[in-house]
Amino acid sequence: MTIWRGKYRLILASQSRARQVLLANAGIPFDAVPARIDERAVQEDSGLSAPSEVAGLLAREKALFVSSRSPTRYVVGADQTLAFGNRLFSKPGGRAQAAEQLRTLAGNTHELHSAVAVAHDSKIVFADVSIARMTMRRLGEGEIEAYLDQAGEAVTTSVGAYQLEGLGVHLFERIEGDHFTILGLPLLPLLAFLRGEGLLSV
Repeated sequence: MTIWRGKYRLILASQSRARQVLLANAGIPFDAVPARIDERAVQEDSGLSAPSEVAGLLAREKALFVSSRSPTRYVVGADQTLAFGNRLFSKPGGRAQAAEQLRTLAGNTHELHSAVAVAHDSKIVFADVSIARMTMRRLGEGEIEAYLDQAGEAVTTSVGAYQLEGLGVHLFERIEGDHFTILGLPLLPLLAFLRGEGLLSV
């Protein structure tokens, strides 16, 4: 038995392990198909700079890219931006850049803007952006180095150099926002859309 009522399995246009786990835990059968787009080029060409707009654009473009190759299926695209004031962060290129990001964020509050979009027949049929506010505790240089030692290469896979579902939880003193937004997939509005389409039995 499955709660999925769609004729075809859902497609998740993402290689993110966290997003895949969220969908799997929600009992939704899906295929993960990466959207091979140049995210930075898409952002630059758009002229957008507001974090929610950038995340929304990239989520839509990812969904459309994969939908154009599988038009009969529902395709979920997602993206997340980290905004600290007027500055947008990208995934750190290595340990040195990860340390720099942590020094900047330590003792301050930043925002995660998580966008989700659904495409069907090469058209966007749903889009949503959710925001979480993250307050990182003050960190000494020794604490930053110890965290980087323990986290290893994982710090280069997420903006801000942390994964809250792992060792990154040690960096924070306060979080405002839901768990799914923080992990990069606003699951509740997505499920509400799928339910409205008659694709879920619960």
